[in-house]
Amino acid sequence: MNPVFDKSSYHEILCRQAPAFLEKYLSVDIFQRLAGVGLLCGTDWTPLYKNPVFYSRLEHSIGVALILWNFTHDKKQTIAGLLHDVSTPAFSHVSDFRNGDALKQESTESENKNIIHQSLELKALLEEDGLSCFDVDDYHRFPIADNEIPMLSADRLEYMFPSGCILNGSFSMQDIARLYGDISICYNELGQEELGFKTQSLAVEYCRRVCCTSHVLQKNENKLTLQLLAEILSLGISLGIISEQDLFVFSEKQLIEKFDFIAEGKNSDSGFKKFSCLYRTFRTMKKIDRSTEPEKGCFCISLDVKQRYINPLVALDSSAHPKGKRITEISKEAAEIVDNFLNFQDSPFGCVKIVEN
Repeated sequence: MNPVFDKSSYHEILCRQAPAFLEKYLSVDIFQRLAGVGLLCGTDWTPLYKNPVFYSRLEHSIGVALILWNFTHDKKQTIAGLLHDVSTPAFSHVSDFRNGDALKQESTESENKNIIHQSLELKALLEEDGLSCFDVDDYHRFPIADNEIPMLSADRLEYMFPSGCILNGSFSMQDIARLYGDISICYNELGQEELGFKTQSLAVEYCRRVCCTSHVLQKNENKLTLQLLAEILSLGISLGIISEQDLFVFSEKQLIEKFDFIAEGKNSDSGFKKFSCLYRTFRTMKKIDRSTEPEKGCFCISLDVKQRYINPLVALDSSAHPKGKRITEISKEAAEIVDNFLNFQDSPFGCVKIVEN
């Protein structure tokens, strides 16, 4: 048990009593694969980060389902939330960087429906619950499950908690329990249901802690890590070290072990030498340089990435489903927090010295 982030206790915070029907879906092959896919996009495998625990996409998906059940007790929404990441490849959003989609990070989502509909095992389980694949193949249909940034959804709520705990300690288990306990369903400015806070001070605190977490994802360390790993994967595929399909078959640990073996070998081919140099850089880097231009002998990045932040609602009254207002419209402090986050600019380039053979 990790003292910083206890995954089982965390899931109990999200929903004290998990619904009995959820258990049978956890063994489905297309879902079990996610146990080997990390939430934090490859940062678990480089010493540039010191992640104390590995939090998987399977655990994230269970968390989303638990949040949805806790607030809606709706079986369709809960299972749709559970299945929302089944198309995520190894190293998660690194594939979006490979596909030139660092700004939106949605390039792998299109396969989600196909994977759900092709699973006969899943179809049989859904029929037992009186559901079809069409009922659960798109969690975007449910605004509590997913909505647009900077709104608060079950998906966004779930991934921010463990990300903050693991990446920089911006959330503690106590923080999570206290903040989560203040959340309820509100109606937003579009007349849609959305998760929001009952208490203004807690909404401000949550906004601050989320921006603190997301600041890590805006820094050149994170950009460089994901882009470097993206280059390694693309090169590995072009050299035949792995195939594109391998990212949907093997766990990150299995792929890392294979890459370790290849990088340690002696191969005179220039492509394999480049792969080895880039990969060993990824596996050994402990800091990066910031500069105004690319540095010689370095792997350098200069790119914009998705700004993940939340401007939560605050309930305007104490009714069961109150209207809510954005915290930045109520609190000057929150408005400044969000403004500072959105205007953050790291150095023009982030660079790391390439390890030579």
